[in-house]
Amino acid sequence: MRACVMIEGQQGVTWRDWCALADACERLGFEGLFRSDHYFSARGVSGRGATDAWTLLGGLAARTSRIRLGTLVSPVTFRPPALLAKAATTVDEISEGRVEVGMGAGWWEEEHTQFGFPFFDVHERWARLEEAVPIVHGLWTQERFSFEGTYYRLHDAEFLPKPVQHPHPPLILGGKAVGARMQRLIGRYADEFNTVGGLPEEVAGRFARARDGFESEGRDPSSLVTSLMTWFFVGTTEDEYLEKLHRAHAIDPDAGPFEDYRAEIERDCIVGSSDRAASRLREYAAAGVQRIFLNHELYDDLEMLEVVATDVLPQIDP
Repeated sequence: MRACVMIEGQQGVTWRDWCALADACERLGFEGLFRSDHYFSARGVSGRGATDAWTLLGGLAARTSRIRLGTLVSPVTFRPPALLAKAATTVDEISEGRVEVGMGAGWWEEEHTQFGFPFFDVHERWARLEEAVPIVHGLWTQERFSFEGTYYRLHDAEFLPKPVQHPHPPLILGGKAVGARMQRLIGRYADEFNTVGGLPEEVAGRFARARDGFESEGRDPSSLVTSLMTWFFVGTTEDEYLEKLHRAHAIDPDAGPFEDYRAEIERDCIVGSSDRAASRLREYAAAGVQRIFLNHELYDDLEMLEVVATDVLPQIDP
């Protein structure tokens, strides 16, 4: 199982924080550092800021030398697909071929309203995603690319330079629900299917539906990378873990009573002592998780990353 660190960049993460996280990920051997793509902190929360995802990744690309960098995920409502393709290609060049792109339909209405992004009904957001994904893919892979859709039209676009990675940077699609529309999109264009949360058996079922999409489009299902994003709170001991969970509870305005919060977190997150966290990760590996995105809510706690890298992950693939 390969491990990446995932950061909710809208939670007040400063450039100095990002540099410390990137340095730690490089030093500790994590495969990548990924971030959300949001401009709005959280409902009922003020005083936290968000940097632009792709501008920030460009800065990290120049600073780092090994880790992979990307978004989980970039909503199609924020940028025209050609702009997203260009931003990602630029970061791919700066990083010398280390970028990955997660794409999604967008969902946070209040964020769109605050910042003036058009927010469409769920059908139109999905329809835009179904057009945006092939546009990004086509611009990356074709010498000249034209597209005539309901929402986007491109005429004989010469997209240069091409990405460093061949045939293109990995394209990540996913979510919790894997209906027929998502299956088709995954089957035609995705390199990786990523899902969020869920017990191992639930995650395995989502992976099976994603692989069915691959098979329906004539692609080898075994070539699809299957990954999970979930939160983690880990300590060398159970007491140390609980100290971290209490800190996370204190900064969550919607957390409710601590014991309820703990029960929710412990359902399907990576929690506890090093041994307990490793045991849960082995369950997910058995369910088909090839890559884990560890959502680091306490992003300034670099010691927790050290515990995961030195005490937890070696137990997964000794």
